[in-house]
Amino acid sequence: MGLNKKSVDDFSAKGRRVLVRCDFNVPLKNGVITDENRIIGALPTIKKLVNDGAKVILCSHLGKVKEGPSEKESLAPVAKALSEKLGKEVVFVADYNVTGEAATAAVEAMKDGDVVLLQNTRFRMEEETKPNKAGEKFAEELAALCDDYVCDAFGSAHRAHASVSVVTKYVRAKGGNCAVGYLMQKEIQFLGNAVENPVRPFVAILGGAKVADKLNVISNLLEKCDTLIIGGGMAYTFLKAQGYEIGKSLVDNEKIDYCKEMMAKAEALGKKLVLPVDSVTIAEFPNPIDAPVDIEVYDVANMPADREGCDIGPKSQAMFAEAVKSAKTVVWNGPMGVFENPTLAAGTIAVAKALAETDATTIIGGGDSAAAVNQLGFGDKMSHISTGGGASLEYLEGKELPGVVAADDME
Repeated sequence: MGLNKKSVDDFSAKGRRVLVRCDFNVPLKNGVITDENRIIGALPTIKKLVNDGAKVILCSHLGKVKEGPSEKESLAPVAKALSEKLGKEVVFVADYNVTGEAATAAVEAMKDGDVVLLQNTRFRMEEETKPNKAGEKFAEELAALCDDYVCDAFGSAHRAHASVSVVTKYVRAKGGNCAVGYLMQKEIQFLGNAVENPVRPFVAILGGAKVADKLNVISNLLEKCDTLIIGGGMAYTFLKAQGYEIGKSLVDNEKIDYCKEMMAKAEALGKKLVLPVDSVTIAEFPNPIDAPVDIEVYDVANMPADREGCDIGPKSQAMFAEAVKSAKTVVWNGPMGVFENPTLAAGTIAVAKALAETDATTIIGGGDSAAAVNQLGFGDKMSHISTGGGASLEYLEGKELPGVVAADDME
């Protein structure tokens, strides 16, 4: 699934109104942005268009917006941060209608190189509807504001939303370009090459809580990688499928047969499927999640029935790290334990450290793994940290992403 899509380098934007779908879904606390990584990730594409003399119109969603539009999910703090980082005013259209008269007036007043940010796209309920009449109308209104469209929101690329994929139909109908930005390019090149054309040995590491979340990822990666390492809560369903006592550990009893199938598939394909050999256990789950907790380590063959496994043990840490040492490509998605608790983060830290110390191409698949790597201070040691958890998972499953499909193919 390589990238044969038109990019921002493939058309002249000078004097043209370019709508850029970004991923400004940043964490906010009391109206203050607590992590600016997604804003920083969008800057190269925005700066390129500004320097080319485009009129740059930015749009994004923020939050879930379950209770209707409110200032809690306004993009006003993003406009402020962008203005500081670009060294120029980003005009913010605060109108909850997103594409109404205020937006039209702001765009009409633009000069070449100006930047306007529209209000949260999810303030229009039509944004999230799959292409139907409501979504079509909002997409058409967005397209009316611009001449060309650039999708640079990998974190939303797996959703067929009005501002992600439906809008391209209306931009294309009036002869406009539909391209991808630099962030999208980078994501697809790293993830695409890792899955379709990896430098071998290729090691994939999957963690997280549930097998059900990663059914297709496990199956697809077994066909692509040389070694598949499984940790986190999902490992206990595999261990139970092997006949081990897992105590009070997280288990998906409906997926035990699936785990058996995957182990058989690995054997048939000649792939290594590596599971933990020891487990860090607790008597009761901590409440709050980061509260102090007493631990006991057991080999997986000796786990007591009254304990809960919440992290990989030291033998597993060493074994996983050893598997990474010989790799040339490593993809990691999902923590090894309850990493939000300092006592139960050792497995996740060990894997992050192993990846930081290898010369392999290391790709972190967004979500909790990305948060863990950044929190632990290993972010700058990784080749690529994906900005989209759900999108990167669907990419690793081998699915086509609507936001990528919707861009123009290169001729």
